[in-house]
Amino acid sequence: MNQQASAHVTAADISRLAGVTRATVSNWRRRHPDFPAPAGGTDTSPTYDLDAVRAWLSARGQLPEDTPADRLRTALRTHPGDGVLALHLLPVVLAAARLDRREREALPELRDDALLRWVRSAADVGAQDIPGTEDAAYAPEAAEPLRALLRCVVTDGAEAATDVLAERLLEDTGGTGTYLTPRPLAALMARLLTESAGAFPASVLDPACGTGSLLAAAASAGASELHGQDVLVAQAAQAAVRLRLNAPEAAISVHTGDSLRSDAFKGLTADAVLCNPPYGVRDWGHDDLAYDQRWAYGVPPKGEPELAWVQHCLAHLTPRGRAVLLMPPAVAERTAGRRIRAQLVRDGALRAVVSLPQGAATPLHIGLHLWVLERPDPQAEAPGTVLLVDAAAENRDLDWVAVNDTVLSAWRAYLADQGDFTGAPGTAAAMPVTDLLDEAVDLTPARRIRTASRQALRPALLARQASELYDQLRQGATDLVDLSTDGDWPPADDRPRDWRTATVADLLRGGALSLLHTAPPGRRTRSGQPQPQPEAEPGPRPALTAADVFENRPASGTEADLPTGVTLPLVEGSDVLLTEILRVGRTAMARVVEPGEAGCFLGPHLLLFRPDRRRLDPWFLAGFLAAEQNVNAAATGTSLVRVDPRRLRVPLLPLAEQQRYGAAFRRLHELRTAARRAEQAAEDVTRLLGTGLTDGALLPDGHGSA
Repeated sequence: MNQQASAHVTAADISRLAGVTRATVSNWRRRHPDFPAPAGGTDTSPTYDLDAVRAWLSARGQLPEDTPADRLRTALRTHPGDGVLALHLLPVVLAAARLDRREREALPELRDDALLRWVRSAADVGAQDIPGTEDAAYAPEAAEPLRALLRCVVTDGAEAATDVLAERLLEDTGGTGTYLTPRPLAALMARLLTESAGAFPASVLDPACGTGSLLAAAASAGASELHGQDVLVAQAAQAAVRLRLNAPEAAISVHTGDSLRSDAFKGLTADAVLCNPPYGVRDWGHDDLAYDQRWAYGVPPKGEPELAWVQHCLAHLTPRGRAVLLMPPAVAERTAGRRIRAQLVRDGALRAVVSLPQGAATPLHIGLHLWVLERPDPQAEAPGTVLLVDAAAENRDLDWVAVNDTVLSAWRAYLADQGDFTGAPGTAAAMPVTDLLDEAVDLTPARRIRTASRQALRPALLARQASELYDQLRQGATDLVDLSTDGDWPPADDRPRDWRTATVADLLRGGALSLLHTAPPGRRTRSGQPQPQPEAEPGPRPALTAADVFENRPASGTEADLPTGVTLPLVEGSDVLLTEILRVGRTAMARVVEPGEAGCFLGPHLLLFRPDRRRLDPWFLAGFLAAEQNVNAAATGTSLVRVDPRRLRVPLLPLAEQQRYGAAFRRLHELRTAARRAEQAAEDVTRLLGTGLTDGALLPDGHGSA
C-alpha cells in the first residue's frame, strides 16, 4: 500500500504554523533535545518532517487551530514543485473570485475529476493575461491543493489566498533590490499625481511594478488604464491578479521583462508614471544602452541606475504628464549624477524632491526621497523654481497622517500659486533654479531648506509660538503628574494568577462579541461570519485609522484614506479597536471607541471587536487583547506581520471582576496618552527654541547667565 510522504518544512514554515517568530523556533531547536531532527535541506537551511513537527507542537500545546490558510500552506508543501504550483494557482483565485458566493462554496465539495474540469476551463479564460501561467497544467495530484485554495478563498477571501501563494512565490524568487511599497506610501505617491483641480490621470504606468501596490493605489485614486512590467514572473503574475481583484473595471496590462533592456511598452505614452525602481542594482545595462534614445538628459553613469529609471519614466509620459519615483537619498547629491540633475532642473523636468522619515519603506534605516517629475511641454516656458519638502524634519516617528499633511499641503499650495508660494520655515521651500545650479547641484531638501528658511524667520512670531508651546508643555506636565499619583497595585499570591481563557474564535461562536473589519463585499470574516453590509456610503464623515489608534488621537482619516469597492463598517461607542499590522519595534495597540467617535468609518488594518456589554467589559477586553504575549502568540507572517484575531485569548472572569481590570487598563491608557502629549510638547518647544537661538531670531532668556 502506497503511503503519501510527509511534507518537509523550513524554520519559517514552522514559525507561521505555530504563530511565533523565527527566533522562537531557533530557541526550540537549541533548548529542547526532543525537537524533531532535520529530515533534509542543508546545514545552514535544514528542513523538517511536517508530521513530526505537528506532533511535537501538539504535545507542547503550541499547535494553534488549523485554518484554511494553514491547510493551503501545508498542501503546497506536500505537493512536489510547489513554487510552480503556487504560480499556476493564481488564475484559479481570480476565476473563483468572479463567482457568486454560492458557486464558490460548492466548488471545494466537487469530486476530483469535476473539480479539475472546472479549473482547467475556468483558469484558461484569464491565464493569458497573467504572466507565467499561459501553459498552466493541473494534474490529478493537484486536486487537494486546489481544494485547499478554494476553501481559503471561501473563508478568508481572494486576497488572503493570494497572500498565501505569494509567501511561496517569494521563497522561490531570486531577485534582489525588489521591495514592497507600503500602502500608505503608495497612496501618497498616487496623490502627488492629482492636479490642483482634483483630476486624476486616466492612464498610469509602473515599469517596475512588483506585486502592483503602486498601480493599485492609482486605481483607488481614479485611474482607469493600468500598465505594469516587472522582471520577475512571479511578481508580475501577482500584480495582474491583485489589480483585477481590486480594480475589475480598469483596463489592465501586465508584462514580464527588464524594462530598461526590454521595454514591453515601447511607444506607449501614459498620463502618469509611478515607480519604485529596484534598489542597489548596478548591472542595469549601462554598456548595452549607451546610445539609447531615452537618455535625453545625459547618459547615466554606471553607478547611477536610478537616473536611468528617471529618464525611462520621462520618456513614457505625455507632455505635462507627471511621474513620482521613490529614490535613495544619495541620488540627490552623488557627484557622478550632477550633470543629469542639472539638466533635469534646467529644463523643468524635476518639479519637487521630498525627503521621507526613516522607516517609510525598505531599506528602513534610510530616509528615502520622492522625486516628482514632469515631461516638459516644448511650447511652454520652463518653471523657475523646484519645490523641496523635508517631511522628515518634524515626523521622525513616521506618523503617516502628519507626513501626508506636510507633503500634500506644500505640494498643493505650490501648484496653486508657484510664483507667490512662501513655503513653510524648516519644512518646505520653492528654490529658484539658479540657486540649485551650483557646482554640486545638491537637491537634498534638508540642506537647501535650512538656508532658505533662515531668511524667512520672523523673531516676534517665533517668540509668540515659543510661549504658546510652553503653555502646552506646562499643561501636559500637569496632566501627567495628576495621573502619576501612587496607586494601590497589590501583588497577587506567591504565584501569578492562573485563569481559564477562551479564544476569540470561541467567543465569536458563543455570541459574546462580533468581529468587523474593512473587507470586500461578500467576503466572510475570519470567524466565518458574514461581513455586515455598510451602514452608509463613503462621504464627508471621518475614518478611524490605524495611526489614530497607535497615537490615541481622534479620527483623522478622510475619504481618500479609504479603499474603494469595499465594505466600510461604522464604529459604535464602546467598540474595541486593535491594530492588525505589527509595526517595527512596537506591539499592537488597542483602545475603546469614545461616544463622540461613534459613526466614523472603520479604516483599513484595524480589527473591531463589538462586545456584548452584558458579558464583556470593553476596557477589560482591550487590555487583554493587546497584551504583548497574547499578540505575539497570535502573530502570523514574516515580512508583513499580522494579528490573527481568532488566536487571541481572553480570561473567563465574572463581569464585576472584568470591570475592575477594565478600570485599571483605562487608567494605564490615560497615563500613556498624557506621557506622549508631554513628550511631544517638550520636543516641539525645544526644537523651536533651538532653531530660534541658532538662527539668531531669539535671544537667551538669562537662566544660564552668571
